[in-house]
Amino acid sequence: MILNLEDELLDLLSKLDVKSFIMASSAHDETDLDIAFVEGSVSTEEGLERLKDIRKRSKMLIAIGDCAVWGCVQAMRNQEMSMEEKMRKVYNKEENFYDVLEPKGLSAYVNVDLEIPGCPIDKTEFLHAVLSLLHGDLPEVKDYPVCVECKLNEYPCLLVEKGMPCLGPIIVAGCNALCPGLGVDCIGCRGPIKDETNAAEELTILKEKGYDERYIENRLRFFGANFEGIAKISKMLREKTSGKGGE
Repeated sequence: MILNLEDELLDLLSKLDVKSFIMASSAHDETDLDIAFVEGSVSTEEGLERLKDIRKRSKMLIAIGDCAVWGCVQAMRNQEMSMEEKMRKVYNKEENFYDVLEPKGLSAYVNVDLEIPGCPIDKTEFLHAVLSLLHGDLPEVKDYPVCVECKLNEYPCLLVEKGMPCLGPIIVAGCNALCPGLGVDCIGCRGPIKDETNAAEELTILKEKGYDERYIENRLRFFGANFEGIAKISKMLREKTSGKGGE
């Protein structure tokens, strides 16, 4: 997505001294950094060591994209079974010879100064963040749901009025309600609102709309499986299915 900035990228690069940008250049300098933009989840010991090294060398570390913020789609495999069981299913042996970790966002392992969510990230939001940092400021962090943007744009509520499985009430704003504005229910590609998301209430609402629990669970976990509230729902539903959670 950053490479898609095209017109803005050349002007932006003129204001920065880029030390490493593997997707755009083979040049790589492992010097100390003012700001490190890091994308991707942590899923191997090697990746974790690399992240720790970047954190050590950087005054500020910024996670960009849902993989770096939450762990994203690959985190859906978490909690389902032990790593040994997963290795046995895939490789027919329990040895973790790739030193694989359960995929998690960067903040699970190191201090993160700023998170820019999205799958993919919004290029305007990224540019705003970079320009704010260049001026010595931190960009605004959205702490309200996509629903607020729907209201501001005077879009009809897809969840209430049309019964669509919209996740707007629990997903962090910043997309200007792009999908609902096109009549498409929010699938949660920006991840849940940290500390404020009531995933259990969303589950209740969608069940009342007639949606299957398993469908709802998968929808919630697709981008936010590592969010505590969603993880609790997954555990509850798995225990219910296995008979451990009672009726």
